[in-house]
Amino acid sequence: MSFRLQPPAPARPNRCQLFGPGSNTKLFEKMAASAADVINIDLEDSVAPTDKDSARSNTIEAINSVDWGNKYLSVRINGLDTGWWYRDVVDLLEQAGDRLDQIMIPKVGCAGDIYAVDALVTAIERAKGRTKPISFEVIIESAAGIAHVEEIAAASPRLQAMSLGAADFAASMGMATTGIGGTQENYYMHREGQKYWSDPWHWAQAAIVAACRTHGLLPVDGPFGDFSDDEGFRAQALRSATLGMVGKWAIHPKQIALANEVFTPSDEAVNEAREILAAMEEAKARGEGATTYKGRLVDIASIKQAEVIVKQAEIIAGQ
Repeated sequence: MSFRLQPPAPARPNRCQLFGPGSNTKLFEKMAASAADVINIDLEDSVAPTDKDSARSNTIEAINSVDWGNKYLSVRINGLDTGWWYRDVVDLLEQAGDRLDQIMIPKVGCAGDIYAVDALVTAIERAKGRTKPISFEVIIESAAGIAHVEEIAAASPRLQAMSLGAADFAASMGMATTGIGGTQENYYMHREGQKYWSDPWHWAQAAIVAACRTHGLLPVDGPFGDFSDDEGFRAQALRSATLGMVGKWAIHPKQIALANEVFTPSDEAVNEAREILAAMEEAKARGEGATTYKGRLVDIASIKQAEVIVKQAEIIAGQ
């Protein structure tokens, strides 16, 4: 263990990030009234090129006029390889009020991408006297992004979260799939006539979690495209939670409850974590570094695992 401790991730709920296009104004009030922790108004992939300017204007108006309650409010800007992104940043920061919490930066390939957006955001904040710093979330959607994932995670103190964008990531990697998340038919292990299903996103998710935990960010799983498949969504979300991710995107309102269900620790899990902490306190009082809980060994490392669950429950309960 390094003597340089991992910084903690932001202490806020991030179980579900609900997406909606900035071109569809009818959705804004519904998004604000939803049970999602984070709202992502999209100016990128879900908005047609001819609607970019109007979607940006709609989004600014909604930020200033809709009651977003306690939602963490984020806007996904266009990619840095387009002619729209700089205007997204300038107009959002010059025209939208302090209710905006975050800018989501898509298709990040290197730390320099973050530097470019950070420089522009910082200049506008200073020029306009904005007192609330804008945070960043980045999306890993390319071979370059995953190859440089740790340097990206360390690129700016504004960074709070990192997501995996499965569709563009698959295209960049040349993966033989048209699915957005989930298990792919040809990606499984076969033994004695049984198929053991896995998914091709596992290693990339693990890399993102490691980079995020090293640098104090929230690791988030991205979209699950088949919103008619509740069990598929739940299965991938459970895998992501087990890997250490804190939440998942919702591209349809029905996915909100599923994400909240998976990424909220159950009462049983929280009670067990508290019992493990109590058992270890008793062991420490006896001068022991380990003890037995329900027939299994628990030790100092078990304290850290239990504390993660308890802290997560407390953050959700306190929102």
